Amino acid sequence: MEQPMLTILTPTFDRRHTLPRLYDSLCAQARHDFEWLVVDDGSTDDTAQWVRACRPRTGFQVRVLRQDNSGKHVALNTGVRAARGEWVFIVDSDDWLTPDAVECVAAALAQAADRPQQVAGVCFRKAGPDGGLRGRPYAGPVPFIGTPSQVGRMVQGDLAYVFRRDLMAALPFPVIPGEKFVPELYIWNRIADRGGIQFHLDRAVYHGEYLADGYTRNFRAQLRRSPGGFLLFYAEQIGREPHWTGRIKAAVRSLQCLAYCVAKARAHRRDPRA
Repeated sequence: MEQPMLTILTPTFDRRHTLPRLYDSLCAQARHDFEWLVVDDGSTDDTAQWVRACRPRTGFQVRVLRQDNSGKHVALNTGVRAARGEWVFIVDSDDWLTPDAVECVAAALAQAADRPQQVAGVCFRKAGPDGGLRGRPYAGPVPFIGTPSQVGRMVQGDLAYVFRRDLMAALPFPVIPGEKFVPELYIWNRIADRGGIQFHLDRAVYHGEYLADGYTRNFRAQLRRSPGGFLLFYAEQIGREPHWTGRIKAAVRSLQCLAYCVAKARAHRRDPRA
């Protein structure tokens, strides 16, 4: 089987009802030299069966892996280890792509290959269901080399990243017992330390919406449930922030996470099932 240029990696948990929209957007792509790799994170619906049934109807490769429910970050680790593409494009199960997304990514990767320095990834904007860009407008030069933290502060909106598979494999998400979340920016920043990220902020290739049970709407609950993962991120972020206000905010969050870690450890000692 021919090796695909790109792995579109979708970690999912109980999203059988949203996956058809993503699948349809993949079928609508202008080019099909990619694989769709779905990692089912212990879903209780028929996600895995549905994905397997998609295989005969596609012009691209479709695979599904299943693991015990461990969190999105562990599902990403699982998917990266199994990915066949040289590049990995993470697309969540409740989102979908524009018809030219793979074409745009391929063109950006070809452009990145001509740069004298090593490029660790490329990045585009995300848009809402209506096509409007997430976050602040950008009118500067494109593409440009930057870091996830820097550009995140600049646009204040969601971004769609494509990373080299070998770097993602070398920098897996840490797995913390009893926790199911680590902020993605923790790893994205570390990947950028190994090579530049080429940003294309003039266009969106990815549509997304905020669901009621999604991460964005449940930040505080996630912080309490997974304080160790957030502590790793915020403690490292202190040194990445260019201004004292950002460093103070990251330090305060670190202390908050540390307090939650202590409280969680005490609760576990009182009741190991907690």
